[in-house]
Amino acid sequence: MDQIQHKFIQVDDGVKLHVAEIGSGPSVVLFLHGFPEIWYSWRHQMIAVAKAGYRAIAPDYRGFGLSDPPPEPQKANFADFITDVLALLDALSIPKVFLVGKDFGASVVYYFAILHKERVTAIATLGVPFRPPGPPPHHKLLPEGFYVTRWREPGRAEADFGRFDSKTVVRNIYIMFSRSEMPIANENQEIMDLVEPSTPLPSWMTEEDFATYGALYEKSGFETALQVYRATGGSSNVQDPKIEVPALFIMGEKDYVIKFPETEDYIRSGRIKDFVPDLEIKYIPEGGHFVQEQFPDEVNQPLLSFLSRQA
Repeated sequence: MDQIQHKFIQVDDGVKLHVAEIGSGPSVVLFLHGFPEIWYSWRHQMIAVAKAGYRAIAPDYRGFGLSDPPPEPQKANFADFITDVLALLDALSIPKVFLVGKDFGASVVYYFAILHKERVTAIATLGVPFRPPGPPPHHKLLPEGFYVTRWREPGRAEADFGRFDSKTVVRNIYIMFSRSEMPIANENQEIMDLVEPSTPLPSWMTEEDFATYGALYEKSGFETALQVYRATGGSSNVQDPKIEVPALFIMGEKDYVIKFPETEDYIRSGRIKDFVPDLEIKYIPEGGHFVQEQFPDEVNQPLLSFLSRQA
């Protein structure tokens, strides 16, 4: 961990993005985190790809971790993150990159690869399969208490989270998302109430790891994260929603996301390849939502193998 270097890169509107970096190889792997993660969630993969001869870079999005918040957080949107990735590559003089993203970050990877495919060598994503733009088909099949539905309701998550300090919110989400059940609250219950205060952290997460996440969300808060979360769902301006670069998709079979209606069949039937033709799929039988932290070796091996085949 001590070998990972940190710096700040200013992007177009004056926002300074925090960037973690290790390795000095000619090929660059850019890691994009999910929520409630930060660059630190990729620490195991960054070290592994650096040892394999790559340059590994992981930013915190604007409004996350150590990065500056956007000038007007209430106007933050999904497209900002795609623009920031492009600005980051330009600022670091990186002509082409391997992109790796998880969960929310997978969506950024997918749409960057569609909109700026000339800058992408290949992509690897974890946990969230690519779907064409539009409302996810499974949302209408789930109860009102489904966490995504609740968090997309303006002000609902802010009020829920506001009952606790930032560290408790992060702790609760990590515990909740590490389960294999979909987070669904009852009518008279909020999402944070799904975790009892005495519930321990997942076995693979140390108190030191948790302290790192908690401290950085204490700095950034959740305003930008929640605003952009509500705006996620792809770009309606995409005319041909197809990923035309080589792709690897890693799915933990204990990840609650695979239980979303129609999701497992969409992946296993191969329908996903209608939109991602050059796709490899790797399942990790015991892997949960944070599979890259839970089973780093099981993620690193297929990731490194995939990267090496794209040379």
